[in-house]
Amino acid sequence: MNGIPLDLLIYIIIAAVLVFWLRNTIGTRSGDERQRPNPFLEATDKNVSGAVIDITSKTEIQDAPLPKNMDFANSVAETGIRELIKMDHSFDVKAFVDNAKDAFVMIVEGFAEGDRDILAALLAEPVYQGFDDAITAREKAGETVETEIHAIKKAEIVEVRIEGKMVYVSFQFTAEETAVMRDKEGEITSGDPDRITEMCDIWTFGRDTKAKDPTWKVYETRDGEPEDHKTPIPDAK
Repeated sequence: MNGIPLDLLIYIIIAAVLVFWLRNTIGTRSGDERQRPNPFLEATDKNVSGAVIDITSKTEIQDAPLPKNMDFANSVAETGIRELIKMDHSFDVKAFVDNAKDAFVMIVEGFAEGDRDILAALLAEPVYQGFDDAITAREKAGETVETEIHAIKKAEIVEVRIEGKMVYVSFQFTAEETAVMRDKEGEITSGDPDRITEMCDIWTFGRDTKAKDPTWKVYETRDGEPEDHKTPIPDAK
């Protein structure tokens, strides 16, 4: 030990103590330790309780309760939705209803603004033609429509039809809106910009279940309860 300087010897001793302390505090991996599960992978195909969901079980789908706060006009409409779920296991009722509400707002306000791109994306061709004709007539007359949907109070499913590969779901929408129509001079001919009114329309959404495109489009629009001072949505199908 005479050849090792004292200060170097002290460093060697300190290093040895540190290595010993680290091994005992942190430990070493031998390869047999249990790996921590990846929470993202473990959660796949499980519900909140952790039980695996069998999405192929027709009995489970048939007996599964529908989402809360679903509005049906009658038991026939509710049965139709259950049949649709049985036919298409990927059909998400709640998401479908939410998307139908969003589409309703976009179409009503898009029609008022004359936004043909939005209408073409969401309306079946014959219905789009009816809306396009109404916008063209309005443009030629120099008339304008200002519409704002404040809230959808109810989206009630009134009918479900399965015709071959086509599925149709009809809603009765009850909404609060402000709608104002003006002539070419800018004078109000109908509505009040400071007044909220209630509108009620019946619209039918449909899609081809055999098509790769999952988009639902509007195949019919009509008044549910005719009111004054509402956005003049054309009856079309």
